[in-house]
Amino acid sequence: MAEQRRTQRPQGGGKPAGKSTGKPTGKRPAGQGRPSSAKSSERGQRWSPESERGTSGERKERRTSGARPAKQGDRPGRKNDWKRPADKREDRTAEQARYDGPEIPAEITGAELDRSVAAQLKGLPEKLAARIARHLAAAGVLVDSDPETAYQHTLAARARAPRLAVVREAAGEAAYAAGHYAEALAELRAAKRMNGATAYLPIMADCHRALGKPQEALKLAKSPSVANFAPEAKAEMTIVEAGARRDLGQLDAALRTLELAPLASKSRSSWVVRLRYAYADTLEAAGRDQDALAWFHRTHAIDSEQLTDADERAEALEKKLG
Repeated sequence: MAEQRRTQRPQGGGKPAGKSTGKPTGKRPAGQGRPSSAKSSERGQRWSPESERGTSGERKERRTSGARPAKQGDRPGRKNDWKRPADKREDRTAEQARYDGPEIPAEITGAELDRSVAAQLKGLPEKLAARIARHLAAAGVLVDSDPETAYQHTLAARARAPRLAVVREAAGEAAYAAGHYAEALAELRAAKRMNGATAYLPIMADCHRALGKPQEALKLAKSPSVANFAPEAKAEMTIVEAGARRDLGQLDAALRTLELAPLASKSRSSWVVRLRYAYADTLEAAGRDQDALAWFHRTHAIDSEQLTDADERAEALEKKLG
């Protein structure tokens, strides 16, 4: 899911997300096909059939007294709310609200998840896995249009299955989309510890930038694993690295970083669009308006999906240059 999310981020001036320059915005274009980006799994309380049904003594007591024994899966403060008048019930705690999560649209069944995500939920009890799958699928649907609600869905999944890497990954990417960069970094670190994946490094580096730590972003950009990245992932890391250099006021270093990337690639893929846009934007920031104009035009020429505002930037520069 991380990979799918990255491929749909618009390029920006030195950052993986957004069209503007400066710090990452966390905003992305619609059309996430993942959950390649938002997968979550739910774990929660796993009780045995016996404890769920109760012992024979408990069942007898329930029949005679009408009282319902506490079950292992009961949440704090909710044990006997079922028999209290509505005006006597206590308000849900923040923890309970997080566990419940936002309402899941009825049309979302969980079948929308990618098979690789669904496979990671198979070790869970069936009902638990189904609930988590629906939260993850809802997050995937909403992450572009309503990232905050998507994040809340992933928190509900995490409350149930905090030890599943796919859940922590989903929470991290949704937090990133919603602009919660510290939380995103923590979740993606947890996912990386669980599964050893390095696909999260560009987003993690971008989170460091957003938190005002460009040096930490540069450390991740120099990770040995980056050399083995696919072209689009390398492009994402290059954009973040150049952005970190700009954060430090190192425009020349930012330009050199981008010039080492395949800017002249004949591919019309989105990662080439983002690289060219980042380069044009950095050229303009360095005062090289004529060169920037040329690269904004070269960006617009292959930006068939209008991931960037290269045409508008080119028009503005043409007016400036007369």
